[in-house]
Amino acid sequence: MNIGASISSVAALRLPFSIHSFRTSRTLISFPSLSLLHSPTFHNFSSITSSITASMSTSSSPTTDQPALDDKKPAPPPKPWLIVGLGNPGKKYDRTRHNVGFEMVDAVAEAEGISISNVSFKALIGKGFIGDVPVMLAKPQTFMNASGESVGAIVSYYKIPLKQVLVIFDDLDLPFAKLRMLPKGGHGGHNGMRSIIDHFKGSRDFPRLRIGIGRPPGKMDAANFVLRPFNKQEREELNFTLQVGADAIRILLLEGFNKSATFVNTNKPLEQIS
Repeated sequence: MNIGASISSVAALRLPFSIHSFRTSRTLISFPSLSLLHSPTFHNFSSITSSITASMSTSSSPTTDQPALDDKKPAPPPKPWLIVGLGNPGKKYDRTRHNVGFEMVDAVAEAEGISISNVSFKALIGKGFIGDVPVMLAKPQTFMNASGESVGAIVSYYKIPLKQVLVIFDDLDLPFAKLRMLPKGGHGGHNGMRSIIDHFKGSRDFPRLRIGIGRPPGKMDAANFVLRPFNKQEREELNFTLQVGADAIRILLLEGFNKSATFVNTNKPLEQIS
């Protein structure tokens, strides 16, 4: 309500009686003496002054449209993903079947421009981003059967949730060059995975990417088979699989497990495409 207009209306009444006055900080407002409270003129005057009072109260009250002070603390930075490839250190084991986990991590590093050059927690470590997601790439140097010593220490130090730890390893029970992404599971007889689960206090609730290396031919011992290198045709197929796996890991971090698993688990090996 316009206070000035209301004051003018009061003045226009030309009240035939004495008035008592008081001054606000902005204008002079007058009210009738108590002897004329019941006069008809006063009722009209009273309604106007009530409007003035209400208007003044409204204008002096704090507005509710003002935004509240944002006292929320800034969100903590996201925890990094840990991408672990399992294998054995040294040239003797380089590019053998048991080391395809190392090769997959190398493929991710190359695709994302991450250098794996630091040594920490008994592992070769690389830090960077996939999209806007922080990531650590790790290749434990403890030898396969003690992989958990390295992986467990990294997870404990950085307080990485197990759902953000992807372990990549070779699998005798999958056809050669076949990939399988799973949200959790056991070690399946794989000593590297057995060690990691032990250092995770028995927890199996972490994702893993299995890379098929096939079964040994004839009566060859499995321990000897996993340490064999790949022939030329196998290497060509494996290189294609490593590219698919690197794409799947990118999808995992940026779009979630379900999309990544669908991409991996429905992808055909190179021999079925050609």
